[in-house]
Amino acid sequence: MKKAKGHIRYRNSDNKIVPGVTTILGVMAKPALMYWANKIGLEGISVSKYVDILADAGTLAHSMIECYLKEIDVETDEYSKDNIDMAENAFLKYLEWEKDHKYKLILSEGKLVSDKYNFGGTIDSYFDTGEKKILIDFKTGKAIYNEMETQVVAYKMLLEEQGYNVDECYILRIGRTEEEGFEYKKINNIELHKERFLCCSELYKLNKELK
Repeated sequence: MKKAKGHIRYRNSDNKIVPGVTTILGVMAKPALMYWANKIGLEGISVSKYVDILADAGTLAHSMIECYLKEIDVETDEYSKDNIDMAENAFLKYLEWEKDHKYKLILSEGKLVSDKYNFGGTIDSYFDTGEKKILIDFKTGKAIYNEMETQVVAYKMLLEEQGYNVDECYILRIGRTEEEGFEYKKINNIELHKERFLCCSELYKLNKELK
């Protein structure tokens, strides 16, 4: 699987372009991110270049997991050695988590669009545990932030609109360095996260109109 080019464009059934989940949630304030960017800048590191490196490593880690689950080859030719090293570390954390979580894959990297709410998103993984249908979103950062939980609940909305049942939602954080382990967190307060996402969606639309 080759490196993704540019942003994914989602279209509803009327062929109208609709925003993605992460674009909509961009209206939320992220103070932790601002603190991190300031810290990196003070260390003399180019924030934009560093973000690009981390983003590419995250994209490759997702591809490695997807290809592993689908039993296909992953292509790394377009990535730097640093990208590959970080992605491989994250993938190893996924394998470590998987030892105790042998689930049947239903959907991986599924691109879905809501006609009801006019937004799109890409589902990392949707599994059958034998008892429940669960949604798992992979994160390669150093922490799980609250807005990430809202993001996953939006993916749950997409799945359910397409007729998939989602009993539980999780975030699996997999570290990019050898020292970092993994963190597996169940998302609670589903209805509140849904309400927050819909509020963000309305604010996104208003901001767009005012521009």
